[in-house]
Amino acid sequence: MQQIMYMEFNYIVLSGVLYFSRKKAQTGSMVYDALIIGKGPAGISASLYLVRAGMKTLVLGHSVGALERAEMIDNFYGFDAPVTGAELASRGIAQARRVGADIRDEEVVHISMEDVWLVKTAEGEYRARSVLLATGKSRTGLKVPGFEEFRGRGISFCATCDGFLYRNKRLAVIGTGDYAANELSELTHFTKDITLFTNGGELQSSRFPQGIAVDKRIISGFTGTDKLSAIQCEDGDSVPVDGVFVALGTAGAADFAAKIGVELNKTDIVVDSSFMTNVPGVFAAGDCIGGFLQVSKAVSDGALAAKSMIGWLKAHPA
Repeated sequence: MQQIMYMEFNYIVLSGVLYFSRKKAQTGSMVYDALIIGKGPAGISASLYLVRAGMKTLVLGHSVGALERAEMIDNFYGFDAPVTGAELASRGIAQARRVGADIRDEEVVHISMEDVWLVKTAEGEYRARSVLLATGKSRTGLKVPGFEEFRGRGISFCATCDGFLYRNKRLAVIGTGDYAANELSELTHFTKDITLFTNGGELQSSRFPQGIAVDKRIISGFTGTDKLSAIQCEDGDSVPVDGVFVALGTAGAADFAAKIGVELNKTDIVVDSSFMTNVPGVFAAGDCIGGFLQVSKAVSDGALAAKSMIGWLKAHPA
């Protein structure tokens, strides 16, 4: 028997099967049937089917991802002229809202299991019986010498997963937003020696702990021998560290997946034929599961995942 414990929850692995030991959830707040993280084509497509099936559905997302940056789309069904990614995304969101989906422009920074799934944003906390990860691929790194070399050997993307390895060590968090603030706060459980590196940017969140050391210099590289030992700054200075946690931009599906024990194949979430992960009640769809990275495929993934979620929710009534 293998028992794995994290700050938010623990679970037990028996003969390769995952069993959760759940904490008691807070009472008196709404519990959604389905909570979708990501308001791109996969997430919005799923919301259409879930809402029409009578499921209380919440969609959370700070942006619509890669679709928003597409200058012109000319291979999507039903358009007699090219359409911008932003327009296609806007139409999809409007359609989902018309049928009753609750869609909020909020950045998710945390997910954990209690009696139900607890999802936190900068604006509030939400609870749901099932979760769909549909944020696409947004794991942002640094294109500087040493980054890829020390990835996994001192450079991490997950405070919940790896923070306990650095008890009383010198750590750095790289980022400026709510996601970085959440990662840094989690790391304070393990060490007080933490420096926030903004890599030349300005702080974008008010949620950073008071009194935290902030270094705004641009990072030029990472050095070490068998493992990371220092951050190199553009001014030539070297800052000794034992570990670095990268939290640039917003968290992607793989970041959330890693925190809750979902199986990954490199940066792709592993799902079965029903789009469910190895964690019961957690589904994934769209670019985050890999394959053909196209809008049409993401829309299809979302629809099929929603169908499976509806079946799962009916088989596991509240």
